Amino acid sequence: MKKIIGRIHGQNILLLQGPLGSFFKNLDSYFRENGAKTYRICLNAGDQFFSHQDNIIGYAGTSEDWASFFRQVLIDYHIDRVFLFGDCRLYHRVALKEAEVAGVDCFVFEEGYIRPDFISLEKNGVNDLSDLPRERSFYERIPSDAKNPETILPANYNHCKAALQAVIYYVLMALLSFRYPHYRHHRDTACFKQAFYGIRNGCRKLWYKVSESKASEMVSTSWQNQYYFVPLQTYNDFQVCTHSEFDSIEAFIDKVLVSFARHAPEETFLLIKHHPADRGIKNYTRLIRRRTNQLGIRERVCVVHDTHLPTCLKNALGAVTINSTVGISALFHKTPTITLGRALYDIDGLTCRGMTLDDFWHLRKAPDKQLFKKFRSYLIQHTQLNGSFYGRFPAEWSQSKDISLPALSSHLKPLSLNR
Repeated sequence: MKKIIGRIHGQNILLLQGPLGSFFKNLDSYFRENGAKTYRICLNAGDQFFSHQDNIIGYAGTSEDWASFFRQVLIDYHIDRVFLFGDCRLYHRVALKEAEVAGVDCFVFEEGYIRPDFISLEKNGVNDLSDLPRERSFYERIPSDAKNPETILPANYNHCKAALQAVIYYVLMALLSFRYPHYRHHRDTACFKQAFYGIRNGCRKLWYKVSESKASEMVSTSWQNQYYFVPLQTYNDFQVCTHSEFDSIEAFIDKVLVSFARHAPEETFLLIKHHPADRGIKNYTRLIRRRTNQLGIRERVCVVHDTHLPTCLKNALGAVTINSTVGISALFHKTPTITLGRALYDIDGLTCRGMTLDDFWHLRKAPDKQLFKKFRSYLIQHTQLNGSFYGRFPAEWSQSKDISLPALSSHLKPLSLNR
């Protein structure tokens, strides 16, 4: 982490919301162990539960008062650095602006650009807000013999840990919402609805395991090098609503289908894959079937859910995405890729930047192998931490202990909240 944030000792560090669960609590411990003074702003009972209880600053005020409150916290506690997860949440967007005005450095965590063994950490912002250079010439100037990324260790992502901590977080946030009456979450938090989605997710996963058992074989044999791959993003992805011109995944699907029907070679197919995080929530199959019938391409379009992603990528003629990090995986597999939104990897020589989707079906170009190697190496060195939010900590945190779930009684005591 020091390669990104520099010195920790003697710094006053403020943590806002992290990924659901104990990751930011462990991060807090790491900072303390390395000589920093830490503070944690809690916006709901879930935040409170997954925090140390001796440095909490509770906020139960309105979103309209949040800017002035946060500004005062920066002043009162002489904050040097702020850490948060995701730069598009309501509270975090405001915090980033206020910190910039105050001259306080902000560091943003996000899911890894390189998956599954990395998480992202950047100063000022991530994804399209990243400060990473977007010019081809910048990466071309990097020496070919530049230092390669250090040994990559398995992140050991634990799905059960992630699910359990998410359940605890949302249940406490709902049950104790009276303590934070004005809090506005960035996702739907209805407990019964989320429970239903979870059950449906499990059922669908079992069904797709059976129904798609031959799909991977199909794309690597009979469909090999005859199809274009379209990985869908989550229905509520900030990447879509903030960093693209699409207002929904449905609009993206329609654009791709219409263009494919009118301009793609007649002998080619389209493979559309749902995002696994949407498994229990969204299913676009009926929409796709209805639209393909209207366009007369029903037999040329296949919809899958859990088919092996690398297999889908490496056997495709090309990949079409809005701005998903799957695009980086596509480049890794040397698959021609076009982005229809704003993406940090949309660089001339890597993607088909500047090309229209209508032209892509015929004029697609594979990524420059050497350029991608330099880009990926730079990306890992400057933005990626080898670890997981729900698995192994990054190597620099190896001496920090993973804090187990605390007792409810010790973490649900009333707080003195700022209103």
